[in-house]
Amino acid sequence: MSLHVDTDRTGRAPAPPRGSRHGRRGSKGRRERTGRFDLRVTPYLLISPYFLLFAVFGIFPLGFTLWVSLQKYELAGDAEFAGLDNYIKLMSDGDFWNAVVNTVGIFILSTVPQLILALLLANALNKRIRGRLFFRLGVLIPLITSVVAVAVVFTQLYGRDYGMINWVLNLVGIDNIAWQNEKWSSWLAIATMVDWRWTGYNAIIYLAAMQTIGRDLYEAASIDGATPRRQFWQITLPMLRPTIIFTVFVSTIGGLTLFAEPVLFNNGTMTGGSNGQFQTVAMYIVEQGFRRFEYGYAATVAWMLFVLILIGVLINYALVRRIGGGSR
Repeated sequence: MSLHVDTDRTGRAPAPPRGSRHGRRGSKGRRERTGRFDLRVTPYLLISPYFLLFAVFGIFPLGFTLWVSLQKYELAGDAEFAGLDNYIKLMSDGDFWNAVVNTVGIFILSTVPQLILALLLANALNKRIRGRLFFRLGVLIPLITSVVAVAVVFTQLYGRDYGMINWVLNLVGIDNIAWQNEKWSSWLAIATMVDWRWTGYNAIIYLAAMQTIGRDLYEAASIDGATPRRQFWQITLPMLRPTIIFTVFVSTIGGLTLFAEPVLFNNGTMTGGSNGQFQTVAMYIVEQGFRRFEYGYAATVAWMLFVLILIGVLINYALVRRIGGGSR
């Protein structure tokens, strides 16, 4: 039995009609190419608004600040190129290094107790207690409180003559302390403001991380005879290491850019006390740029602050690699 195929005058088989298998295959190929293009391009379109905003409000100000730092730039005058003169001047500026010491000192006094208390508070809130939801919401109240209200209250608490802190100290025989007049006392007062405001925030982050730890680990440890304290050190802390590094990283950025609390503690001035005993780097930037109108020098200080933050970031990155066992 022979198979007959119609041919045209050239001897070729006629093209398949539209809508045949070959046509559908070509349409399917176009849809596949469109789908691949959509999968490759759509994610970039979705995230592009963030990068556009970051370029406008992040990269451009950073580059402009670098350009200004190389100028002798006054807000009321013209810019004059100065090269590295501002940076050379900054290296020998005692007021700047005083601000750096104050910033690092307040950062250490506030961050270390803050994270330890947050970890202990989160561990307590993770247990089966009555009214857990109430207490968990309660630790966030300081965060939603205005920083101005916090500063006003703590300034009154640390008042020299009528403050409650000095009243309590008088009960144990300690004379009144002028909290704003010395480095250690002003650092401690400002650190307590920061701790009161941010401890609950970090505790909630730790609590969320604790709730992701499988209960079977604790049950197995209990069967092996491990006490709750040993479970905390052997299970909870190791599992929280990435979260702890994250909070340390965020606290480092926040601590090195501390501004509102010390400003309000000094009644809104940028000097940080009579001798600059608690003036931070952020306060020094505002003082140079908007009090002395040395915009170029203020931009130089801002870039040095960026370098300090970058150093903190690199230290945290190295710590993450070390805890995580290095790169994989």
